[in-house]
Amino acid sequence: MENKLRLEIVTPHGLIYSEEVDEVTAHGSEGEFCVLPGHAPYVTTLKIGMLIAKTAKESKYFFVNWGYAEIAADKVLILADSAEKSEEIDVERAKEAMKRAEERIRKCEECDFHRAEASLERAATRIQISQMRIPK
Repeated sequence: MENKLRLEIVTPHGLIYSEEVDEVTAHGSEGEFCVLPGHAPYVTTLKIGMLIAKTAKESKYFFVNWGYAEIAADKVLILADSAEKSEEIDVERAKEAMKRAEERIRKCEECDFHRAEASLERAATRIQISQMRIPK
């Protein structure tokens, strides 16, 4: 596995992805970060965002809903609350969730504003990532 990283994305529902890649880009709580083979080890929290797994042939896109990333010289382990491959995102469901979240925010006097805001962010991010699907 020289000059490669093993990327594993795991949720409470199981393993979502496990492949060798050349580069991983994700959204940490302190901002976007990129990992290449030989990276210094560290652990960070993840926020709602896109994860990109690049190989010489293609880039794969994933939606990640909060979690942790453990980085080693030859491995990136993502432990996420939930994660989806771009091609598995249900765009219509995301659009409906976005409408509901926008409505909750508009009428939010006694609602949990942060929860509604997170719902809106998840829906918008899913829609954005779904547009990055690999053509069939």
